[in-house]
Formats: sequence, structure tokens, C-alpha cells
Amino acid sequence: MPQLRVGMIGYKFMGKAHSNAYRSLPMFFPNALKPEMSVICGRDGNAVQQAAAQLGWQESVSDWRTLINREDIDLIDINAPSDAHKEIALEAVRAGKHVFCEKPLALTLQDAREMLQAAEEAGVVHMVGFNYRFSPAVRLAKRLIESGRLGKLYHFRAFFLQDWILDPDFPLVWRLQKEVAGSGSHGDLGAHLIDLAHYLVGDIREVIGMSETFIKERPLASEMTGLSAKGSSNGPKGPVTVDDATLFLARFESGCIGSFEATRFAAGHRSTNSFEINGSLGSVRFDFERMNELEVYFTSDDEDVQGFRRVLATDPAHDYADAWWPPGHTIGFEHTFIHEMLELSTAVAEGRQPEPNFRDGVKCQAVLEAVEQSVDERRWVAISEM
Repeated sequence: MPQLRVGMIGYKFMGKAHSNAYRSLPMFFPNALKPEMSVICGRDGNAVQQAAAQLGWQESVSDWRTLINREDIDLIDINAPSDAHKEIALEAVRAGKHVFCEKPLALTLQDAREMLQAAEEAGVVHMVGFNYRFSPAVRLAKRLIESGRLGKLYHFRAFFLQDWILDPDFPLVWRLQKEVAGSGSHGDLGAHLIDLAHYLVGDIREVIGMSETFIKERPLASEMTGLSAKGSSNGPKGPVTVDDATLFLARFESGCIGSFEATRFAAGHRSTNSFEINGSLGSVRFDFERMNELEVYFTSDDEDVQGFRRVLATDPAHDYADAWWPPGHTIGFEHTFIHEMLELSTAVAEGRQPEPNFRDGVKCQAVLEAVEQSVDERRWVAISEM
């Protein structure tokens, strides 16, 4: 069977998630185009060599340009910090490589549009990493909406709540620096909510928002790994240049209205990625901390049994479930990436664009920047202005 030869740039939090997905895909989806974990790349030669051995890559390199120009690589996987996305992606598509890029696609809407244009002109496959779309329960919500079983949609409300930087002495990691990350909770967490809204409800027409940075400066980090870091509370400090929390309201093209909240200051919430959708015939509720469940309510139920029901999305009737375990045996966070890579490999094999792709990344970036403009100008901002 043909293989998809992968070169991956990045090897920490998302690098591990992607590596696990590439390794697991052929075991559970044997008919999919098989990823070959060819080369992993990172700036620290010793560290990336250790990562290659741990994660199962054949080779490791420290120069991403050399990797991109290799003729034995078909796909470039970008999970480096956000400020590196554009440069790497542009070089990759110029070299004729397919590209998978983690979200947010770029630091700015202009950069995201440039990446999309370059990928389309090169005729390569391009995908952006919105993995939460690939939870079976989210796919069930999508089916209920598309089938009309929820009726006309009125409300979409969503929040992504974390608390990992609640301690004011937590170090100044790259995710708290605008020049590297682009934005804080808004672009990191809010981007997922925006993509889920686009996926489930449709395009957003206009937004109005507010944001806050609660801790203005933090100790400089001496070491960073994933979402953890080390630093001295008594050492030098640097400014936090991104938002700690952003909230916004939205009107959708369909007439539906929405509310969005993303924060890293919600004590007790490790990763509460949740939405509720209300329609004329019913509602659905989802929380990723209980990712295998979708709460469903239908107005057509008899009055004496009306109420939200818990649907465990592990039966063969649900997307991807027949590849995993017997009904009732749940899956986890890592499985969303396996499903994501299934879509990517299938799209490459079929010669089509996967979903979500760079076009979806651009749409998300437009909303992110519209919210930022709204915060600055204290007014409703139409997405068409961006």
C-alpha cells in the first residue's frame, strides 16, 4: 500500500499528539493511507534526537529548510510555535509538499490569507489542526443539526475555560508573548470555539468583544515544556503582552446569536471546552471533559419524560466508533488527533482538500481579528470589514 512520508517540525505537546496519531492510524484504520514517520525536526539537536527515539521517528534534523527540500518527504507537519507557521508553510508549499499546520494558522489575517493563496496556487493538500471537530459526540451534534432534528437554530453559547496560569508566579512562557503566540486565550482557546461554531452553525456575520490581562508581568521562564515551565519568582520579570481572557458576542449569517468566552483564569477548570446549541425543536450540550457524551433534548418528547438525555457516543452508529472498542468503552483526547490524521490521509489519497483546511483557518483568523478590533474600538465589527 502507498505511504505518506511525513516530516514533522515540532516535538513537544502537539508533536507527541501528532506522533501518536501517525503511529496509531494504521492499527485502527488499516485501509487508510499509511503515514511513514520519516523525519522529525527541532532547533535543539540533542533534544529532537531523543524525541525521535521516544516518539518513533526514523530520523531527526535541526534545520527545517533542509527537511522541506528533501525529495523523500510528501507532507510537512507544522506544530512549532505560532510565529513560525507562515514561513515554514510558505516554503513547504513552494517545494510542492502537502501541509498540516496547527492552529491558529498564522499570527495575522493577512499572513493566513497569504498561506492559503500560496497553498492553492501550488495545488497541494492543506489542513489546519482543529482537532475537536473529530470527537464522535461533536459529529453527532453536527448530524442532528444537518438533519433538521433541532429545527431552526437560535442560540450558540460556548466557553473554553482553563486555569493553568492562575498563579501569578507562573513563568512567562511563549504563549503569553504576542510576538510569538499572536494572542492569548483568544487565539489559543477561542479559536477552537470559533471553528466549532463555523462547523456546527455556520458563518459569523459580526462581533463585539471585551478582553482583560489580569497579570501584567511574570517571571522569565528558564525552561518550557508543553503547558508547564520553570522560573524563579524572585528573578527578573517580563511583560505579558496577550489577553488572559476574552469574551465576545456574535451574530451568525443564519440569524442565530452566540456568546463566546475563553479564559485561563477559571479556577477549577482544567480544560472545559463546552458548547450548547438551542433550536426550535431541541437542544444539544457538549463538554470536552466528558468528551464521549452529548446531552440531547427534543421538544417532541412526551411531556412527562421531557429533559436532557445523555447519549454515550460509543456505539457503531456514531462516527469512528466501529474502529475502536465495544460500546460503552470510551476514547480520549488523543483519539481526536487520530481521526484528524485519518481525514488528512484520506484526502491525500483521494486528491481532495480535507476539512478543516487553510480556508477554515482564514475564516477563524478573520473572526479573531474582528473581535480584537471590536475590543480596541468598543463597537460591533462586521467580518466583511476584515
